[in-house]
Amino acid sequence: LPVALLRPAGGSMSVVEHVREMAAAGLHSNVRLLSGLLLTMSGNNPELFSPSQKYQLLVYHADSLFHDKEYRNAVSKYTMALQQKKALSKTSKVRPSTGNAASTPQSQCLPSEIEVKYKMAECYTMLKQDKDAIAILDGIPSRQRTPKINMMLANLYKKAGQERSSVTSYKEVLRQCPLALDAILGLLSLSVKGAEVASMTINIIQSIPNLDWLSVWIKAYAFVHTGDNTRAINTICSLEKKSLLRDNVDLLGSLADLYFRAGDNKNSILKFEQAQMLDPYLIKGMDVYGYLLAREGRLEDVENLGCRLFNISDQHAEPWVVSGCHSFYSKRYSRALYLGAKAIQLNSNSVQALLLKGAALRNMGRVQEAIIHFREAIRLAPCRLDCYEGLIECYLASNSIREAMVMANNVYKTLGANAQTLTLLATVCLEDPVTQEKAKTLLDKALTQRPDYIKAVVKKAELLSREQKYEDGIALLRNALANQSDCVLHRILGDFLVAVNEYQEAMDQYSIALSLDPNDQKSLEGLQKMEKEESPTDATQEEDVDDMEGSGEEGDLEGSDSEAAQWADQEQWFGMQ
Repeated sequence: LPVALLRPAGGSMSVVEHVREMAAAGLHSNVRLLSGLLLTMSGNNPELFSPSQKYQLLVYHADSLFHDKEYRNAVSKYTMALQQKKALSKTSKVRPSTGNAASTPQSQCLPSEIEVKYKMAECYTMLKQDKDAIAILDGIPSRQRTPKINMMLANLYKKAGQERSSVTSYKEVLRQCPLALDAILGLLSLSVKGAEVASMTINIIQSIPNLDWLSVWIKAYAFVHTGDNTRAINTICSLEKKSLLRDNVDLLGSLADLYFRAGDNKNSILKFEQAQMLDPYLIKGMDVYGYLLAREGRLEDVENLGCRLFNISDQHAEPWVVSGCHSFYSKRYSRALYLGAKAIQLNSNSVQALLLKGAALRNMGRVQEAIIHFREAIRLAPCRLDCYEGLIECYLASNSIREAMVMANNVYKTLGANAQTLTLLATVCLEDPVTQEKAKTLLDKALTQRPDYIKAVVKKAELLSREQKYEDGIALLRNALANQSDCVLHRILGDFLVAVNEYQEAMDQYSIALSLDPNDQKSLEGLQKMEKEESPTDATQEEDVDDMEGSGEEGDLEGSDSEAAQWADQEQWFGMQ
């Protein structure tokens, strides 16, 4: 039998060569069965196969296990293969090759030791053992590292917070493959200047026709990673308008995400819808899209989106986050928590999943746990305001106003004085009686920059309610609603109209609010109250005014109740923008 296996008659292939051919043909289940039997035979008779043949069998068997997603078992077999290769190398040194023709093809056909180590690292990453993955790849000499090894190392270093090593590895990928765009994004995310990154691709841009857009592309994503949303949007729009890049799904997705970060939800939804129409199997960014739909009260659309995404793939975080959005806005926080945790399990870098789980924890009263999730989201996305908003909401919920103020000031300084950061700082100032005037100044600045910014309008309305300046509040809300329609603004306008005895129009505003979001409890309560008082007496009217004033003092428009009504349930459950 050994003779038949090792030296087949008539020059036909050996059994190991048959295994190799099946592996190359992708017949993984067949390879697994045959190689498993052959390895057992080898164990019972060590002389049956040569060391190189045993090495091959171990690698092909491990590959078939990897294909079956049995990663721990695969690592075990890969480790045995490397030990066999080490023994083979020692044997070769002691007993050098005679140079005959038979040994040459055998050595050429041996699976690459570098490739085996890469596969082991892949197994470790699937097992969430990143340190082991880094260790195995670090053991490969720099000169022997292929582009995919450097790319994996760069991503692992980045995840581990080893930024300098990550930058070095990304640069090595670009040196070998100057059009590796994801490596370019990796460098930009690690604060490497756009000009420096562009210089690494300049030769390839000049030597290949129709690549002139690449330098603009790099510039656009440099703006993205520095948090300059306005210039990023303008630059990507200029790219997207070029005939050759028109209707590119990745660019549309990036635009949608940037509009979301800038607080322009209308355009964000529009771009997501465009991207979806071009690619009905699109998954990336759909978690944000689902959140925006949920925030607008379009829960049926959210449910349909979740079902569609699950049909595409349940191995991505996005379907679970979208389903979690539906649960959250249906006030099923325990289920939202479970779905968020499942999404994180699938992708620990999913910012949206962290925000969903953090919001669910916060609304369930588990504020300290929520804080951990929002901090991790900030680490992963330091330029996204919604991550900071979620954390500040937790601080305010636990009466840690000082920590909230420090964080809001840091965001204001880091991301610049725009309508969003001004409003966020004003939100914290409103919690302290000493800083009410400062809040007013900040909100006025925010509304000067963006008169239609909903969060700033809501906060200013709360301030005017506290001061009982209802006419001013009505004017503010009418102005904000002139070019947009929002459930919360219509509902608050209804509250203000009640305060000035305009009952019929108040009912109209509550009805509009409910048409936009049928699940808005506050609008429903306001409308039901109006319907019960079809012919209100003067006394009842005065009582209504008192109720409105009281709710302002207790924070009905914003304070504890309004967090449930507007910021927590509507926008800031995981920090809009």
